[in-house]
Amino acid sequence: MPTADVLIYTRTAGYRHDSIPAGATALAELARELGRAAEVTEDPGVFTPERLGRCAVVVLLSTTGNVLTPEGRTAFEAYLRGGGSLLAVHAAANAEPDWPFYGELLGTRFDGHPEIQPGLVLVDDRDHPATAPLPARWARTDEWYNFTSHPGDAGVRILARADETSYRGGTHGDDHPLVWCREADRGRFFFTALGHASETYRDPAFRAHLSGALAWLTA
Repeated sequence: MPTADVLIYTRTAGYRHDSIPAGATALAELARELGRAAEVTEDPGVFTPERLGRCAVVVLLSTTGNVLTPEGRTAFEAYLRGGGSLLAVHAAANAEPDWPFYGELLGTRFDGHPEIQPGLVLVDDRDHPATAPLPARWARTDEWYNFTSHPGDAGVRILARADETSYRGGTHGDDHPLVWCREADRGRFFFTALGHASETYRDPAFRAHLSGALAWLTA
């Protein structure tokens, strides 16, 4: 089997999104477009120093609950601190709820969402490959995630926010983060709260968003 240097992990131990297959297919296609091989797996046994050592990026695609073994957590933390990269998509905000390192990396935790509905994303920082292709006001229909705290307080770079005046059920007021990134030790981390529905992964703008994130993570 060829080395797969984008590892797309889709294991769930809680709610499972129907969009995971579409998301995995899209991310694998985008990885190949960037000249990377990709592997989609739900096997926690891949989180070893040897396997992670061959990864340019690990993707947590709507993973929920505790999806890593203790040994996997140790290997993954070492990988990220040592220069590895992580792309966390949508419900990955609700992954590994009792692992402090992951919570610190994310900068916050998932805190529910209102019903799926149309709304606006305010793209404030377009000096990033993941947001450069997007309009300043980006109309979406999605699950608009709320969080337990503002990740900006944890030092992340906020790239886009939700416009809470455009939908019902937001809890952060006029500064509602949705997309952010950070550098952690020698590694890189990127999170997008968007990506609930299967059709989202066929949308050219959202695919450009993910492709830009992968490009930044592998730069």
